Amino acid sequence: MANQLTGQELYRWHTFSLGGERVWASDGMPITPDAAINNAPILDTVIVCGGIGIQSAVTREHITWLRAQARRAKRIGGVCTGSWALAQAGLLDGFDCSVHWEFLAAMQEAFPRVNLSSSLFTLDRDRFTSSGGTAPMDMMLHLISRDHGHELSAAISDMFVYERIRNEQDHQRVPLKHMLGTHQPKLQEIVALMEANLEEPIDLDELANYVSLSRRQLERLFQKYLHSSPSRYYLKLRLIRARQLLKQTPISIVELSVVCGFVSTPHFSKCYREYFGIPPSDERLAAQTQPQATSRPVVQALPMARSMSLLDQARDESTFASIKILKP
Repeated sequence: MANQLTGQELYRWHTFSLGGERVWASDGMPITPDAAINNAPILDTVIVCGGIGIQSAVTREHITWLRAQARRAKRIGGVCTGSWALAQAGLLDGFDCSVHWEFLAAMQEAFPRVNLSSSLFTLDRDRFTSSGGTAPMDMMLHLISRDHGHELSAAISDMFVYERIRNEQDHQRVPLKHMLGTHQPKLQEIVALMEANLEEPIDLDELANYVSLSRRQLERLFQKYLHSSPSRYYLKLRLIRARQLLKQTPISIVELSVVCGFVSTPHFSKCYREYFGIPPSDERLAAQTQPQATSRPVVQALPMARSMSLLDQARDESTFASIKILKP
């Protein structure tokens, strides 16, 4: 769209897989890349697209290539769980980073040198990362604005009927906020405190004091809006965090029980089995044996993408070359 609106080839793009083979997206859609990563031309921007099972999909070959690209390219980034691959390659150490909220806990445990953020996207020096959903759209519009000015990014937003370009200060909407909106700020504050203190749970009386409520008022608030007692909801948060870490990291069950605030491993296992209907050891085994069908034999190779021919096809559009870029 940037090329169409300016009538210039501002961007040219290619897709790559490890060996040039066809790969399958998380939704089952097949993608035939232009080439293998080792046959990639000189790139100024590299974007890692992540999906389900990113932890087991990243190989030593991926890491070696990404590190080489980080030395050569102008910038390197990831969308959704693509941040995991960059972090595993050590390319986000000391950098601010965004990732889908479901992976925040796992990345915090696996990569303590990465500064994890709940922002929709993060631009930090020559690194850029975004959460999932539509957040990559906002991030790319900001990158285009950096490259070629706000007028072009705004015009692209209009073409995609994108109501508002969000910025780095916008945060991901966690499920509770989505459920309650802005009507219960005290309840949201309490849950935020719970989420921030899973390893050492805060006493319920202390939680109530934080928001100037009595314990009875706190319990009524939870029952009315979350249909649960505060202690039961707190336990659920800790178990959900434990399940994320159990399935997404190699952390031991013993250590995991401590990280999630349980007094002992047997107590953790009992609570986990009662809530999820499966022992944590079986959950870990199932996660490790789940097939990761991220690639299949290539059926037919496609030629390298020809962005100029695509640009020519857009010449009949009324918006073609409607944005003029002033050269310095």
